[in-house]
Amino acid sequence: MFSVVFNKSLNSLDFRGAFDACTCLMAQVALPVFLGACALGISACSEHAESAMEKPHLQVTNPLKKDTTVSRDYVCQIRAIQHIELRALERGYLENIHVDEGQSVKAGEVMFEIMPRLNQAEFKKAEAEAQFREIEYQNTERLTQTKITAPSELALSKAHLDKARAEMALAQVHLDFTQVKAPFDGIMGRFHVRKGSLVDEGELLTTLSDNHEMWVYFNVPEAEYIQYGKRADPANRMQVRLQMANNSLYKYPGVVTAVEADFNNETGNIAYRATFPNPDGLLRHGQTGRVIVDTVVSDAVLVPQKAVFEVLEKRFVLVAGDDGVVRSKEIKVSGQIPDIFLVKEGLDLNDKVLLEGQRKVNDGDVIVPVIEDPTKVLENLKVYAE
Repeated sequence: MFSVVFNKSLNSLDFRGAFDACTCLMAQVALPVFLGACALGISACSEHAESAMEKPHLQVTNPLKKDTTVSRDYVCQIRAIQHIELRALERGYLENIHVDEGQSVKAGEVMFEIMPRLNQAEFKKAEAEAQFREIEYQNTERLTQTKITAPSELALSKAHLDKARAEMALAQVHLDFTQVKAPFDGIMGRFHVRKGSLVDEGELLTTLSDNHEMWVYFNVPEAEYIQYGKRADPANRMQVRLQMANNSLYKYPGVVTAVEADFNNETGNIAYRATFPNPDGLLRHGQTGRVIVDTVVSDAVLVPQKAVFEVLEKRFVLVAGDDGVVRSKEIKVSGQIPDIFLVKEGLDLNDKVLLEGQRKVNDGDVIVPVIEDPTKVLENLKVYAE
């Protein structure tokens, strides 16, 4: 093409046209070369990226085998070792109240007085009658000794004396009923009557609680009852802990002192009773909380909870093989503690369990395992959601 332009006008060469023609020719030759080079570069980059995506670096760890303490908690009800209702034993007006609500009282201390004057008069009458009969008996005894009266008269006089003494004792009982005394050391409850009230026989006055020790009742499912076995026998004094309503732990441990005879067929539970000391008086009748039972599991196989996922109520982990290929394995869990599962079956101690990225890889994918020390993993564990 350049030669054609040159021949048409040798004397007036069209250098501009020639240059354009050369440029066009070079472009036609260079463009395919450039595009081919770009294609090769893009292909190489793509292969490199795909290779990097196919083998992500993910943290894995081995299951850890060690003795572990597993804690189970049960909702409980706290009761005083003695909690009674104090009721009036005589009808009458409530003349005096010698205590206050919430006050500590000693055994034998007078708390209420119910119109004692009438009963005092009855007692004095019975006492006088008994004295009269005693004098009569003494006179009859002397006459019988001198054979003035028959022995039968002495026996009759003795009977009258015994009857009078019995009536005096009965009057003393009724007089004592006018004073309501504390049967044991304890803490007064709420008053249900006030001074001046007319109370009937058997009417509720207040309650009294002996809180020096507390009985704590909780229900245990049958499977866990069997697991505890002889540990729960009161003779073995299985220790338990008490978690208060504000989630703080009560500082004194308790022991299981009784197990009910029968299971509840409706709930499948059996009732336990634990006894806790209460020297500080912190526990009161009617409180609630949770009883914590600790069980030592020997050679437990532990995995982090965050490494486990569920499918149709079954639990699985992802395990990386020596070739980096990921496979899912079903596991059976026997218990759990915060952030950790105890595995009953399904794992070997040499398995490399994925700690992260369960949603980023599928069964059969290849990864580059980054092995972490299982002891350090469990020490710095905190469950999180991806």
